[in-house]
Amino acid sequence: MDGRVAPTTAPVPIHVLLLRGINVSGRNRLPMADLRALVTALGYDGVATYVQSGNLVCSGRGGPERAAALVADALARELDVTVPVIGRSAAHWAHLTTTNPLAGLEDDPRKLHVTFLDGVPEPGRVADLADEATAFAPERLEVVGADIFLHCPGGYGETPLSNAYLEKRLGRVATTRNWRTVGALADLAGVGG
Repeated sequence: MDGRVAPTTAPVPIHVLLLRGINVSGRNRLPMADLRALVTALGYDGVATYVQSGNLVCSGRGGPERAAALVADALARELDVTVPVIGRSAAHWAHLTTTNPLAGLEDDPRKLHVTFLDGVPEPGRVADLADEATAFAPERLEVVGADIFLHCPGGYGETPLSNAYLEKRLGRVATTRNWRTVGALADLAGVGG
């Protein structure tokens, strides 16, 4: 041994990116093959999508917020698709899959959802939302940082706790995924249980 220290390589961060308002056809149509190609061209590796609604996992330097901003900018510039993109780290994703405060209320993953916000809302707005949401029982919500866990016994299509409602109340951009999608993205990111 000559006293030199071998360089260590930090693991490359894995990001989960969620596009809001992507459709298979019509307005904001975006084939997932095009999305994967665009994100790969930005220099990200391991690019994978899940279903046709803008769920993406990739790895690359920088944080998930930076990746989300770069992808949103490239979508607008290269594909003329202007949609919000919200990012989370794989570590954050792993944590939320094991700490859902509403998981004990429901065995059916189609009735559990997570709304992802583009930042942490103001505490006063969160308190007001919690007070208002009691009127929607048996619907339930729990705000944890920039994530909102939802239990929608009648299904998400029937809940008043929609993206539009939550955005208006919290002043943040929102996009929602069902619990099955959350689990599938955890698997794609290599953090599934």
